[in-house]
Amino acid sequence: MGDYNYATFAASDYDFTSVNGPALGAKAPDIVVTTLAGTQRQLLEFDADFLVLELGSITCPLFQTRRKAMTALARKHSNAVHAVLYVREAHPGVAIPVHQDFAQKHSCANRLAEADGETREILIDGIDGAGHRAFGGMPNAVFIINRNGCVVFRASWNNPGVTARALEALVAGRTISAKNYFRPATPKIALETFRKAGKGSARDFLKSLPALIWANVVRRNLGLLFGRAQDVSGDMAC
Repeated sequence: MGDYNYATFAASDYDFTSVNGPALGAKAPDIVVTTLAGTQRQLLEFDADFLVLELGSITCPLFQTRRKAMTALARKHSNAVHAVLYVREAHPGVAIPVHQDFAQKHSCANRLAEADGETREILIDGIDGAGHRAFGGMPNAVFIINRNGCVVFRASWNNPGVTARALEALVAGRTISAKNYFRPATPKIALETFRKAGKGSARDFLKSLPALIWANVVRRNLGLLFGRAQDVSGDMAC
């Protein structure tokens, strides 16, 4: 996979063929995260029935496309903690380059809140990406973790509609069985994201676009179509 904090994006920076990170029903990694205020804490130190954790970065078109729907979900379900784990830049460019140190990563996370208006809690992963890798390493994965620290919903790519239905079922005490099909980013938001990242961002993405379409739109979605979803209860122990 090369260096974790890559300067230029390539499809080979990600493992699209495997499902990595904590499995459904497993204990979530209790990683150390840093808040925007600069304090460190354990991820699983939350006071709610559920933690909805979405992975993302300011240069990730998929994450930016999902933000509006995920913000609405957070407003609807106040009995869950809704947070963003800020990871490496998905598509760095001249304007928003690869993180050279934690201060730069912290600055990008601040920009997500101040310039982009992200209202969910933003938790920053370490510069080495240990937390990101513990959760599978995908750029826009999402996890729902119950108060026992168990993963009760996970998706390598966030599909907000599926995530919302899963959370609603869990809050209502129903068992869930969900298939999370990959949905591409909105073209308009993707272009805005690449423009914000700066020169080189869109070019590197376009070079890898055929491989991305095959791995996610075709291969992953077909696998889900013919696969079987696992039933999970929101109050399970692990």
